[in-house]
Amino acid sequence: MSQALHPMLNIAIKAARTAGALINRASMDVDLLRISSKAPNDFVTEVDQAAERAIIEVLLAAYPGHGILAEESGREHGAKDSDYLWIIDPLDGTTNFIHGFPVYAVSIALAFKGQVQQAVVYDPSRNDLFYASKGRGAFLNDKRLRVSKRIRMSDSLIGTGFPFRKGDNFKRYVQMFEAVMQNCAGLRRPGAAALDLCYVAAGYYDGFFETGLSPWDIAAGSLMITEAGGLIGNFTGDADFLYQREVVAGNPKIYGQLVQTLAPYTKVIKAEAASATPGSPPVATEEAGPTPEAALAAALGASPALAEPVAPPVPKKPAAVRIRKADVKPGI
Repeated sequence: MSQALHPMLNIAIKAARTAGALINRASMDVDLLRISSKAPNDFVTEVDQAAERAIIEVLLAAYPGHGILAEESGREHGAKDSDYLWIIDPLDGTTNFIHGFPVYAVSIALAFKGQVQQAVVYDPSRNDLFYASKGRGAFLNDKRLRVSKRIRMSDSLIGTGFPFRKGDNFKRYVQMFEAVMQNCAGLRRPGAAALDLCYVAAGYYDGFFETGLSPWDIAAGSLMITEAGGLIGNFTGDADFLYQREVVAGNPKIYGQLVQTLAPYTKVIKAEAASATPGSPPVATEEAGPTPEAALAAALGASPALAEPVAPPVPKKPAAVRIRKADVKPGI
């Protein structure tokens, strides 16, 4: 790499490459792996766990006072009260990996007081390294990334993810897919959100949307997109997508059009103002429940969102209420 990198970014790259080497070795003998199920269609392998341990070991060896939020172990490791929080997905795309489908990645982000400052997404099967530092641009290997310049949805390639967990609202997904598919040039679903977001940053996709994602799926990719000149938010164009289990991203023109299309399908947590009594907790719509996003909001002190997209004009929605939880429930 020709440009000088931030020291913390260098450590993240070292950790990602260490995990990637483990993943590549394991990919040679996938049939021998021990696989367990966290929930229906939601798998974890011994590789996920070994890669996560390797990442945490590298990070804490360099920065023992930092906090850790990881998919498999939650906040079990690292300092609990640090302003620095590493957000880790050791193997995004586990189902692809299990089947030998070579679309998966390591995702590592560093947030400082709630703002993502450093990001790495490493694709070990292609040896592609996406990385970004806040204010210093996003890169693929040595190449500077910029979002695409397409301005019409009808010309655009859009990435997405399909529902797969029990309890997902499949009917709502079908309606969203229909609304987007009828207006774009094509819809793609490779199955690793961290890479999908990097593909928006690289201009491979013109936009992306998905629901049900966790912070470790999107934290690193969100910085790639904003540093490549794109926008990212929730379905109503607000910047607190990290807490809301819905995300839309794209170049500025396509982002705006996607928000217009997807705003009616938002599932932002809303307070039932009419029925709530003073001091009572807000009642959430649809799949409220404890979420990793809520726990991250608490861990980061409910700080402002990672990015600050400028939303296009959309109908005003009721203000979202951030639900705070004390502990992360790992593996969600």
